Amino acid sequence: MPEETAGGSILIVDDEKGVRDSLQLVLEYEGYRIMKASTGQEGLDKVEDGELDVILLDVKMPGLDGLEVLERLRPAETGRVVVMISGHADIATAVEATRMGAFDFLEKPLDQEKVLLTVRNAMSKAQLERQNRLLRREVEEHYMLVAQSAVMQEVLSQMERVAATDARVLITGENGTGKELIARRLHGFSGRAGGPFVPVNCAAIPRDLIESELFGHVKGAFTGAQSNKVGKFELASGGTLFLDEVGDMSLSAQAKVLRALEEGVVERVGGSTPIRIDVRVIAATNMDLEAQIEAGQFRKDLYYRLRVVPLPIPPLRERPEDIGPLCDHFLAYYAAMDKRSPRVLSSDARLRFQEYPWPGNVRELRNAMERLVIMSEGETITVTDVDAILLDRGAGAQGGLEDLAHLLRDVPDLGSFRDETEKLYLLKVLQDNNWNVSAAARVMGIQRSNLYRKLEKHGIERGDTLEPSAGSEER
Repeated sequence: MPEETAGGSILIVDDEKGVRDSLQLVLEYEGYRIMKASTGQEGLDKVEDGELDVILLDVKMPGLDGLEVLERLRPAETGRVVVMISGHADIATAVEATRMGAFDFLEKPLDQEKVLLTVRNAMSKAQLERQNRLLRREVEEHYMLVAQSAVMQEVLSQMERVAATDARVLITGENGTGKELIARRLHGFSGRAGGPFVPVNCAAIPRDLIESELFGHVKGAFTGAQSNKVGKFELASGGTLFLDEVGDMSLSAQAKVLRALEEGVVERVGGSTPIRIDVRVIAATNMDLEAQIEAGQFRKDLYYRLRVVPLPIPPLRERPEDIGPLCDHFLAYYAAMDKRSPRVLSSDARLRFQEYPWPGNVRELRNAMERLVIMSEGETITVTDVDAILLDRGAGAQGGLEDLAHLLRDVPDLGSFRDETEKLYLLKVLQDNNWNVSAAARVMGIQRSNLYRKLEKHGIERGDTLEPSAGSEER
């Protein structure tokens, strides 16, 4: 045997024992693991029984012939890598098999060098297919939508109804609620799933560059434009363009987006040639766009073009039934990602998470779970572990959760508890950051505009301090 083995598993399906044995001898010497089958049905059974990289399949066999077996293997759908084996008279059939999804074919009598070269190429394709499957699985797990509450089930129902159409959708909700996740699922369930999904965070792009990002530019269009650039609308053609934080887009860019939606064409900055596009646009925002329209900051006509189907996403505090399942999902996900033993929440820890208002929504919860997986020493996460991270996030106003409980001990109901807890959290983070709103928003993981709305909602003004809620006593 050679010192280095090629690795990989191969199934040889051929009714001639001599062919099976000779291929086994050559391929085992190269380090491949070999399985054999003398009939098409036996080959199909072995495929179902184990993980195989490459299948060598004879065209002419009694019973199920090679083409019938190939049809059942569905290589184009399953990613299975199949190499056909044919006699000289069956070349036309073997060529037809490649049109059905076979990777290649070998002609009898078999040439050893040709066999080895073909198998190596087939094995490379098989390994690439496996890597792609693993990557897709990781992406699916990362973007998995966990939703058991009735309100989120209704969101999913609406999403599934609209996904099959090309209707534009406006997703609204606080930061961290999962708006991009919903957009990705809309794309994945649509007829455009095979096309690109192109996300654009309008809030993260300087206003003087947003048009270049969306529509591209020609060389020399402005200082620094040293070559032509393809815009996001063109890149998304045939697929979906996701305009996140669309409320932060400049009025000039809004006008061009409106034209693109109405006419299906764009022009690069500095250019004059119309470029036809085929794009479904999904937009998202944490802003009240109707208020933005009243303030002259957002175009009413664009608003109604984007809002063909409105899809509001409720904050996590309004769907507490989802908190436990989300905790379990993220604990399992990050334990697998970090190759750690599975983690579980104690009953007290689970209750603590249920009581916390999650101002940063699912994003904040996800980050908390990742930190717990990294920092917790045992497989069971205790309430002490949870308190440690919630205190860091400002939930332990004036020294800890005991003080928090004292401050809120006379709050009459769960809704009031959530509001009071969120108010205390906001005050704590603002104080810790010397009332620098931008810095506090970064700590909370929310947009500054969202923080201003929360301050207005709770009547918080600069210089306010942490006080007990109405009816509670001073310690």
